[in-house]
Amino acid sequence: MLGVLAGFFVVWSIILVGMFVGRRNILGENARSVLSALTFFVASPALLFETLSKAKLHDVFAAPLLVTAVGALTTAVLFFGIVRFALKRPAPEALISSMSASLANSANLGIPIAVFVLGDASYVAPLLIFQLAFFTPMFLMALDATTSSHRTTPLTFLLMILRNPMIVGSALGLVVAGTGWQVPALVMEPIHLIGGAAIPAMLIAFGMSLNGSRPLHPATGRRLDTLLASFFKLVVHPLVAYLFARFALGMQEQALFAAVVTAALPTAQNVFVAASRYGTGVTVAKDTVLITTVVAVPAMIGVALLLA
Repeated sequence: MLGVLAGFFVVWSIILVGMFVGRRNILGENARSVLSALTFFVASPALLFETLSKAKLHDVFAAPLLVTAVGALTTAVLFFGIVRFALKRPAPEALISSMSASLANSANLGIPIAVFVLGDASYVAPLLIFQLAFFTPMFLMALDATTSSHRTTPLTFLLMILRNPMIVGSALGLVVAGTGWQVPALVMEPIHLIGGAAIPAMLIAFGMSLNGSRPLHPATGRRLDTLLASFFKLVVHPLVAYLFARFALGMQEQALFAAVVTAALPTAQNVFVAASRYGTGVTVAKDTVLITTVVAVPAMIGVALLLA
């Protein structure tokens, strides 16, 4: 337990450094976008490649992937039913709200949590693969079907997935793991050094993003939607993952803890991007990202204490 708490302490310490750097504007106006681009396009793919090239494929694609899928889909369907039929929101807005309640921040916070708290970045790989290759495209297809402003073909989605650098890095790492090929040390060493930049850059950029936002403004009329989405993301989603992993699959100890912690990750910032693109649910997406981001780490500490 001390190791888990120490991991959370490291994560929050770097986030606080990012908040300080952002508040004082030490790195300039565009620092957050530059750091985010560095982690997304360069450092994270390198880290994922190195980690997954040494992983056991059964550990990535078996029970953890199934728990990820069941937890996310169950949470999304339940929440969509509440927002669409109880709160009477339009279908596109209900879809964005459902994304807010079930789509996790698997990269910017998921990878650091996996490394420092769970001890291995490969624990977040099933979540990354499921969300990038299936869950997010599924939501975007549904949004396309319920709006007239955007139309996307299956080929476009396939190209979007193939162009994602984290998917490419993960896929190449899994190929190496599956074939058993040993990457030469001369090649792996620069990959290791580049991947080492991913976590601190992610967390500093993440901390910078927390400055200046004030959620739950009463004038928006979406306070209830936001609070429900935050509750589903931080409580319902990990609870569904726990029940399925523990009683349906019989997972225990570290594997169970990893499944629940990854389910308790905060709402992905990509939800706000999607809401902005489709022009609906922007307030719920933005506020849920902020609330779950601030509350997620204490919530995961609670998970660690309950499962200890």
